[in-house]
Amino acid sequence: MKRLILFFLTGIAFSCNDQGSASKDAKKDSTSTTTTAATMNYPYKIDHPDNWDIGSTANSMIALNAVKAFQDGNVEGSMKYFGDSVHMQFDGLDKKMSNDSLKAMFTTLRKDYKNLDIKMYDWESVISKDKKDEWVTIWYKEKWEDMKGIKDSSEYINDFQLKDGKIVSLDEYTRKLH
Repeated sequence: MKRLILFFLTGIAFSCNDQGSASKDAKKDSTSTTTTAATMNYPYKIDHPDNWDIGSTANSMIALNAVKAFQDGNVEGSMKYFGDSVHMQFDGLDKKMSNDSLKAMFTTLRKDYKNLDIKMYDWESVISKDKKDEWVTIWYKEKWEDMKGIKDSSEYINDFQLKDGKIVSLDEYTRKLH
């Protein structure tokens, strides 16, 4: 019985915390992180290091809905999330395309699949500190069966640039699975 009481008292002691000191610690950690990032001596130099903040969940929804519509065979539905012109970068493709040309390309691609399954791993929406650039990155695995019955899969990273609620750039990186 004494052990049971000791167990409960220990639990209560650990569950109690001082909110005042916790918020002070959080402020201290935030300040030290900012100071550390500002004084970091990175091994590579870029124009704007540490330039990103967490972006809009609405942008994440736009990118995910565009991919989901394509997966479901609804190219028309997918296209409503894209701007009038879109810069496309895939392996072997780097081209600015009109929405109509992109629709034709996606329609041709989608016709090659008997079925398509996507397992989404993660996504992240970011916005530049000056609020000029917004991106959503998604990571996923795609399994498919083509019209000839051949099954295959790849892993993807897609970077969507958004402007005024529309996708204006799509960079796709692929890793073939064996």
